[in-house]
Amino acid sequence: MGEEQTFEQEQLVVFEVGDESFGIDISLVQEIIRMQPITEVPKAPMYVKGVINLRGKVIPIIDLRERFGFITGEETKATRIVVVNVLGNTVGMIVDAVSEVLRLPTDAIEPPSTIVESIGSQYLKGIGKLEDRLIILLDLDKLLMEMGATPLNSFTELSQVA
Repeated sequence: MGEEQTFEQEQLVVFEVGDESFGIDISLVQEIIRMQPITEVPKAPMYVKGVINLRGKVIPIIDLRERFGFITGEETKATRIVVVNVLGNTVGMIVDAVSEVLRLPTDAIEPPSTIVESIGSQYLKGIGKLEDRLIILLDLDKLLMEMGATPLNSFTELSQVA
């Protein structure tokens, strides 16, 4: 009798920032919305574009291009805000485009190399391999923790400023 194979998969929302594809666990995504006017918040970090009013709830908006140090691009028709719930916070992330939702077998995910980790990318969960491309899997808990000592407090405070 042969070994029983299991096909564990991760379901991801895949989006583009710059020339790269990123993926996050779909269970963290609350919704994906079009760009809308953002109210700037004085003294916020450069990657925090401000806050929006999403159906009565004020949420901070992070620009992933600036957060990752990519060249700032212009907003297009494809630009979206991916609203996620992480660490008890609702946060919007500006991305260049949301491309797809896909299931990726866990055996197609490799941990990031130590070389990549050494340059301050602890927020990488892994690299997903598809036939013709790679998807950088983000660990949003670590990404938000890396943005501030206490992201729950800092984001909550930011929302209360507006």
